[in-house]
Amino acid sequence: QVQLVESGGGSVQAGGSLRLSCVASEYLYCMGWFRQAPGKEREAIATIYSSSGTTAYADSMKGRFTISQDFAKRTMYLQMNSLTPEDTAMYYCATTALSRTRCGRLAPGDFNYWGQGTQVTVSS
Repeated sequence: QVQLVESGGGSVQAGGSLRLSCVASEYLYCMGWFRQAPGKEREAIATIYSSSGTTAYADSMKGRFTISQDFAKRTMYLQMNSLTPEDTAMYYCATTALSRTRCGRLAPGDFNYWGQGTQVTVSS
């Protein structure tokens, strides 16, 4: 059973930045960040194909969010800049054994293992 632990969430004012981390007990092929705000569906932020470092971003997340990894530490990161109150959500990391092509689809339903989430709250 793969275990994922997120950290780095918290409260920040609009315009601020946060860096989330996700440590995995086992690295599978595809890692991703997702978020879910109250009353909304879970949405994809970005994925990274671990062996090649190939990244994919949801269109609405491009520019302010950056996904990266430290493969040796089995750790994935999400750098978030210029945060707005609309970014307030629970942020989750997830992993699955998918091809690079499918990893780039950013489909939450494709991911088998999920962390508990870390809360990000952005105040105006």
